[in-house]
Amino acid sequence: MKTPQAIQWNQYLVNGELKTWSGDFEQVYSPVGEVDEEGKVDRIHLGKAPLLDTAAGMEALAAAKQAYNNGRGAWPTASSEDRVQAMEKFLEIMISKREEVSEMLMWEIAKNHSTAYKEFDRTVDYIRDTIEEFKAMQRDGSQLASKDGVLSQVRRGPLGVVLCLGPYNYPLNETFCLLIPALMMGNTVIFKPAKYGVLLLTPLVEAFREAFPPGVVNIVFGRGRTLAGPIMATGDIDVLALIGNSNSSNALVAQHPKPNRLRQILGLEAKNPAIVFENANLDLAVKECLNGALSYNGQRCTALKLLFVHRSVADDFVAKFSAAVDALQLDHPLKNSPLTPLPEKNKVAAMEDYVSDALAKGAQQVNAKGGRINDTSFFPSVLYPVDASMRIFHEEQFGPVVPIVVYDDLEEVMSSIAQSDYGQQCSLFSEDHATIAYAVDHMVNQVCRVNINASCQRGPDYLPFTGRKDSAVGTLSVHDALRSFSIRTLVATDVSQKPLIRQVLSSGDSNFMTTDYLL
Repeated sequence: MKTPQAIQWNQYLVNGELKTWSGDFEQVYSPVGEVDEEGKVDRIHLGKAPLLDTAAGMEALAAAKQAYNNGRGAWPTASSEDRVQAMEKFLEIMISKREEVSEMLMWEIAKNHSTAYKEFDRTVDYIRDTIEEFKAMQRDGSQLASKDGVLSQVRRGPLGVVLCLGPYNYPLNETFCLLIPALMMGNTVIFKPAKYGVLLLTPLVEAFREAFPPGVVNIVFGRGRTLAGPIMATGDIDVLALIGNSNSSNALVAQHPKPNRLRQILGLEAKNPAIVFENANLDLAVKECLNGALSYNGQRCTALKLLFVHRSVADDFVAKFSAAVDALQLDHPLKNSPLTPLPEKNKVAAMEDYVSDALAKGAQQVNAKGGRINDTSFFPSVLYPVDASMRIFHEEQFGPVVPIVVYDDLEEVMSSIAQSDYGQQCSLFSEDHATIAYAVDHMVNQVCRVNINASCQRGPDYLPFTGRKDSAVGTLSVHDALRSFSIRTLVATDVSQKPLIRQVLSSGDSNFMTTDYLL
């Protein structure tokens, strides 16, 4: 099986210039490789990435500030057409990198073949949809209103300098769901990739440099404590756009000297439950829960992470679900197997800790194959019966351990979900309309998406994606993300100023006050 050529990446993008780094580097290894007799994986070396220092981060911040120039820079004052052309140029270059990026998604974070290419293609579609939604937004804003003797034009303006921090599990798609709308609305950006999934982004650095004016996109590589923390502490960041962990976001926000001026757009952890009712179609519930809990090894914020099953059907569900889990294949990402190695260091040990804690408190591992395979691979473990005394009941495992809770009284389930720190999504499995109606009415005030006889998921991207409590701040979808990274701004005057306004509009001198229809 041919391994990719190592990428010796030593550059970062600041103020439109690809700068060469000669300091420390992070060696990047794949979670896949040859396994020795003791179960230790000789990980394949994929290359290296810079570990920039704080000075380089400050250099990127200075470039982003200069490009924004308190809202007076070339990018925030650019015409809508100019921004669209820049984004279309970036997209054209990006599409030419499909093979390189998708291949590294497989090797670097162990996305299987079809999922890796799907992530790339979905991101391309997301950018196209964002461009079209932006055009529609500008067309809506091209109208002037006249009411009560006041002429007005309302549009959306940028917020400022954005610090963008993406996740390792969807390092392309979810990162770009922050980065693309932020740029589209006229903000300038400092982007730092996650710890895992770094090299797969390097083929796109040149695309950002070519497509956007200097300083609009600045890409730095390294540790959050070295780069993100000091950047936030300056108080010069207007928007924190982060998909990851609430501990990280809280720590960064705490470093900002004026947090009241900081807009937060956050996608955080979740503990999405499924409720399998006594009148559920068990075959459908098993199928959806299997996909929901273990797609990409459960390393998704939208994964089903706690299954509540009514006692009357629990034995049948557990038997069918366990058999379905054990029928899954864990193998190399290139073989397109549904289960793959885990990219995070010590992840296998973390999964073992959850299992050990649950077993010590009365749960059983009900599938035969669950557990460690080697130091990067863990076959899913199904735990049953799980209760509130166990860590896995409360904590987001973000990996291939599936806890099943048996219940008699639905009110206990509802109360548990209401008391959870998280509130992203849930899944309901029932074929009875009255059951669904009752459960929906109680769940919509606990989570932000209720899925009926289906697993939790993010898409389609035109739907809102957000969460309650510790699960999110702000709403992401193609439409909502553009709104999240902007603010309503208007120009108003007395109706007596019509002659002046006509001159402004007919001259074409203003990019804001225009009635041009963006095609």
